[in-house]
Amino acid sequence: MNRVVDVLVVGAGPAGLAAAARLAAAGAGRVEVLEREHTAGGVPRYCGHPGFGADRRGRPLDGPAYARRALRAALRSGAVVRTGVSATGWAGPLALDVTAPTGLERIRAHAVVLATGVRERPRSARLVPGSRPAGVLTTGELLRTAGMFEGDRRALRSHLGRRAVVVGGEPVARHAAGALRTAGVEVAAVVTELPFPARGFGAVPVLTWTSVVELLGRGRLTGVSVRGRDGRTSVLRCDTVVFTGDWIPDHELARARGLALAPGTRGPVTDGAYRTAEPGVFAVGNLLHGVEPAQVAAAEGRKAADAVLDLLAGRAGPPAGVPVLTAGPLRWVTPGLLGPAPAAPLLVRPDRRLVRPLLTVAQDGSPLRRARLRGEPAPWRSVRLGPEWTRGVDPAGGPVVVGAEEYAP
Repeated sequence: MNRVVDVLVVGAGPAGLAAAARLAAAGAGRVEVLEREHTAGGVPRYCGHPGFGADRRGRPLDGPAYARRALRAALRSGAVVRTGVSATGWAGPLALDVTAPTGLERIRAHAVVLATGVRERPRSARLVPGSRPAGVLTTGELLRTAGMFEGDRRALRSHLGRRAVVVGGEPVARHAAGALRTAGVEVAAVVTELPFPARGFGAVPVLTWTSVVELLGRGRLTGVSVRGRDGRTSVLRCDTVVFTGDWIPDHELARARGLALAPGTRGPVTDGAYRTAEPGVFAVGNLLHGVEPAQVAAAEGRKAADAVLDLLAGRAGPPAGVPVLTAGPLRWVTPGLLGPAPAAPLLVRPDRRLVRPLLTVAQDGSPLRRARLRGEPAPWRSVRLGPEWTRGVDPAGGPVVVGAEEYAP
């Protein structure tokens, strides 16, 4: 079946739903959202903790409540949200082949917004050796299992075991440890290669400068072998291990379209308006970078919607700009292109904890801005540099380089 819509949004997480709500409310025509999961809302659906803003009465929202609110906003604006539907490939510049419960479809659009999000690398992608026992999970699998068997302690125990090790030192590891404890699972330790992990693990032992080097057990996991900074190995006995963090964008559709990927994030390169090199194709949210809070992804979705509206009204040209690169102890920066105007803000992520770093933005060896940041930027938290940092970029010049120098008292 062939159909035509005005805007096709792929992914019903915070960014995709926010973009769809803004587009439909602004009269963009038929705005259709495709979500391969059976429930819309994205990762927040599994995050049963506060930190997702507040409702109209000022009460804090947890992840599921935030996801429900985002879905209601998209539906009330007039967007169509279809769940259990997967975009399997491209059938043309602005056409996607889709698999739905009703069969195969080909959907053409005037604009496509990719909001497919991010996932954690599983054990196989982290190249951790050992057999393939039961009890090896990512945070997403842990949270889905906990939600699936909520209220059935026996079934939950059979899937999650009795004693777990959490791998990773970012805030998501803290949430994984909390979910395990809520399910009645003892957390033997948190293992991280970071020297300074996130805070808030409570009484759980945190082993820093430590990596998992092998999984033990056949039918069910019996333990993990870990190596410390001194090179010595030891065994932590457990029947479950949860690999957290180590994010990678769900960029299969972007790669299939031949879109350039940023070397730091592995997400598609966009300009400040979230336009990719392919005319009419936009990319937004955590597809572009490591995990940002849901509110940040939603704000990006709304900003991308404004760019889509400009395209539909014939007010936007193709993306243009100079590349943006990082130097020093910085992992990535977005957007990957800076156009001639207006000046665009930057999101920058360090590759380790930095103490009062001196950040610099320069082009062709000439500084555009430099300032020392207060506090300690961490590898799980981005630094936002306002538009004033990129004011004065020469669209005919060389790449813009964002660097950092560590504080030396």
